[in-house]
Amino acid sequence: MPELPEVETVRRDLESYLVGAIFTDSKFIDFKNVAPEATFLARFLKKAKVLALRRKGKLLIFDLDTAGKKDKHLLIHLKMTGQLVYAIGKQTKAGGHSLSEVDLEMAVGGDLPNKYTRAIFSFDSGGKLYFNDLRKFGYIKLVASEELEKILATSYGPEPIESSFTIAWLTSILAKRTAPVKAVILNQKLIAGLGNIYADEALFMAQINPSVKANKLKAAQIKALHDAIVKVITRAIKERGTTFRNYVDAKGKKGNFIKYLQVYQRQKQPCLRCGTTILKVKVAGRGTHYCPSCQK
Repeated sequence: MPELPEVETVRRDLESYLVGAIFTDSKFIDFKNVAPEATFLARFLKKAKVLALRRKGKLLIFDLDTAGKKDKHLLIHLKMTGQLVYAIGKQTKAGGHSLSEVDLEMAVGGDLPNKYTRAIFSFDSGGKLYFNDLRKFGYIKLVASEELEKILATSYGPEPIESSFTIAWLTSILAKRTAPVKAVILNQKLIAGLGNIYADEALFMAQINPSVKANKLKAAQIKALHDAIVKVITRAIKERGTTFRNYVDAKGKKGNFIKYLQVYQRQKQPCLRCGTTILKVKVAGRGTHYCPSCQK
């Protein structure tokens, strides 16, 4: 699943192409996660101008100008397998879920649209934005400013890169909960944008067992976890994420953070810190990688 660093990379890459662009056409293909319904949305977006491209957690927010009104926003959430591909002339930018090599060639290096394409947005620049989604869990939604503010207030906590993500905040949300610490830090209502990859990496960096009850952590452990979350997310954004691929041609480029992974997807390999074999277990229903020696 694309996490905060991957979605932020998508946002930054698309921003230079889409801000100021005007929708000329929108098509939705075999896709029901659209609100309001597809015909109305396609008609509404025509001639709408993109004022800004923002993000909260893993949610992309297109601020729109529609006939001089600036109170509507197009939301796109990639969920597990969503991918955005922008094409103009011979240039192609793609980001989000990393499919298999064969499917990536089909999605980016081959013809578009393809069998995974759920929506196509055309712009006055001549560019097209393709929303591909293998499992159809992603969504596209038009909302008014009031609804957007409600969504952001009720569904998203502070991001690790925001000043509101403090040690005091982390202490407060952990102290109230008996669930495993990993489950708590994955809760988007508490911490926005943190997903499975970076939760595993941060817990390893802080030397905390992902299964320990959140309210059992000591002050020193909470500080270590806070610092680790901020450090991991900041570095991952700088490195363009882990699963992100930025295409300028049919050949892909991986997000560079993959070379910094300490535990994620390294099960059965030796810990880079102590040499103990990395384990993969289930914690709160999620595949979890950790070192049983470093993270007691």
